[in-house]
Amino acid sequence: MAFETIRSDIAAIFARDPAVRSLAEVWLTYPGFHAILFHRVSHRLWRRGWFLLARVVSHLGRWLTGIEIHPGATIGGGFFIDHGMGVVIGETAEIGNNVTLYHGVTLGGTSPAVNSAAQIDTKRHPTLKDGVIVGSGAQVLGPIVVGENARVGANSLVLKDVAPGATVVGNPARVLKTRRDRGDGHFEAYGTSRDEVTDPVARVIEGLLDQIDALQARVTGLEGKPVRREERVGAPNRADQE
Repeated sequence: MAFETIRSDIAAIFARDPAVRSLAEVWLTYPGFHAILFHRVSHRLWRRGWFLLARVVSHLGRWLTGIEIHPGATIGGGFFIDHGMGVVIGETAEIGNNVTLYHGVTLGGTSPAVNSAAQIDTKRHPTLKDGVIVGSGAQVLGPIVVGENARVGANSLVLKDVAPGATVVGNPARVLKTRRDRGDGHFEAYGTSRDEVTDPVARVIEGLLDQIDALQARVTGLEGKPVRREERVGAPNRADQE
């Protein structure tokens, strides 16, 4: 376990969590930091072929922190799990540098592991490239790739690749914006900013309603009389009912 990697993990906490006040606070009270320490140990054991001992160390970390990271997962430096409780990271997950996860995130597989020596290492879990942020409760499932500096909004369900710099939200996740639209690359807590909280489908529906209102106004102007509510919603003619 390289001390440079540990230092980068600590630096990530100070850079992304405004609540942190001291180094002692990080060492004593941050479960996300404790979980990554346990993982760095268990991952080294896993790579040496000591699979059972690696799983025992991983399980101990899960019991103490509420964060489950399979020892087979590959995690880069500057990794930060904020709050942490309920995070699950699967065996073949790959996480780049400076990635941030929030509580309740799952990096899971969509197919069960095959009990075969030839296929046990099949890629089943996501790959998160450098700078990715995954908001609380998000589920990122399957052997997909979340591109560099992409954002996954809270409670999103991601089943397809996410382009670099994109922000996705919803169930299933849809693209809100890309890095080109936002400009700078500042840190965005929980993966979305205030101007990105509206679901893209809701935005389309709102746009259609605005167009309907405009058309109704034009019809009113052409006919010289207001359009009754019954006519707007297509209510049946009273004479037909009789």
